[in-house]
Amino acid sequence: MSIFSKNAVLERLVTDHMEQVCAEEELAPLAVRDALEAGSMVLLGNPAHPRLKPLLIGQPARVKVNANLGTSPLDHCPATETEKLRVALSAGADTLMDLSIAGDLDALRRSMLAHCPLPVGTVPMYEVGQRILDAGEAIAAMRPEDLFAVIAKQAEQGVDFMTIHCGLTRRGAELAANGARALGIVSRGGSMLARWMLENGQENPLLEEFDRVVEIARRHNVTLSLGDGLRPGAGVDAGDAAQWEEVIMLGQLARQALNAGVQCMIEGPGHVPLHEVDAQIRTIKRLTNNAPLYVLGPLTIDSSPGYDHIAGAIGGALAVQAGADFLCYLTPAEHLTLPDAADVHAGVMASRVAAHSGEVARGAPRALQREKAMNEARKILDWPGMAAAALDPSMLHARREAHKDEEVCAMCGKFCAVKMLRESAAASLK
Repeated sequence: MSIFSKNAVLERLVTDHMEQVCAEEELAPLAVRDALEAGSMVLLGNPAHPRLKPLLIGQPARVKVNANLGTSPLDHCPATETEKLRVALSAGADTLMDLSIAGDLDALRRSMLAHCPLPVGTVPMYEVGQRILDAGEAIAAMRPEDLFAVIAKQAEQGVDFMTIHCGLTRRGAELAANGARALGIVSRGGSMLARWMLENGQENPLLEEFDRVVEIARRHNVTLSLGDGLRPGAGVDAGDAAQWEEVIMLGQLARQALNAGVQCMIEGPGHVPLHEVDAQIRTIKRLTNNAPLYVLGPLTIDSSPGYDHIAGAIGGALAVQAGADFLCYLTPAEHLTLPDAADVHAGVMASRVAAHSGEVARGAPRALQREKAMNEARKILDWPGMAAAALDPSMLHARREAHKDEEVCAMCGKFCAVKMLRESAAASLK
């Protein structure tokens, strides 16, 4: 049976917005429906999210970029998060994730959904963990029913996609926690679930009752972002048994969800050495039935605190070239502190550069057209044309401001190579 016959909410969303998404992605309606049917593309959109503009993720649609926002116990100002949301939108983020773990999480989420016309994602485990730790209890005290209740509540509130760590098995947690890894488990949600399983001697309730998660998701067309709770947190951990155990399970669960009419993305690796990125991405895509792949970075080195957005952009470009569909940004604050508004802008732009670089490498027509437009504008010193082709026109205008009335840039001035050649060619024609 068709995914659309099992998911009436998705069918309505596709019917109502097909013209819009096809125009934006320059795709034919049949190509979109076939990709959604195969599970190689998802259409993010929960009808309960006000003002939402649905979004396609998966090839051959444009590679998208996500910006993470949210509070921490050391910094939880709602106004700051609203400003960071504004900056992420202006920088060109395609989706936002609320990763808040402090303050009034329901109020923060409602505000983000109300102010953001883009798809919004969450990690329900964070809300459950916040309640437990704020009550002075240990994560091992979590009641699985509370986790399912939070998933249902967030879906009803309008969340469009959720990171669900359902592929993290008890065996996988044991493999990651046995001391063989340099950095054990670095996923926040993954570590919570792993500790619950190891201390209670039980299997992951999200895995054992995955059908319950699927049923909630189908009612609201929430896309399940199947979380990489055992992603490598150090380059030397990439490709170990714990990581691949989870990836294989995620592929099985994605197929199960698709057969039940629910869309899924797969979350990918965190830290992967440069020479292993291509193989990691291609293998994950193969093991997960070519479902859209959502990657954090990957960071190609571990020793770049303050510059992890650069390490992540290097890995992200390679990942896109190899087949990744969706980049989760990293900011200069990664591993150090909560990002501020400037960090958010830098992170979004670094990931957008990475996405575009990877798409140029794999010959995406729209990406190649942007490159052609920039080259043509530069050849004739057409600054408005360069701004139109730039990923960040505001940066071009800001850096040109002091010399904006000059035809040439301030680096070369009268020694402008482009102008010299142009004048030489003009003289030869006389």
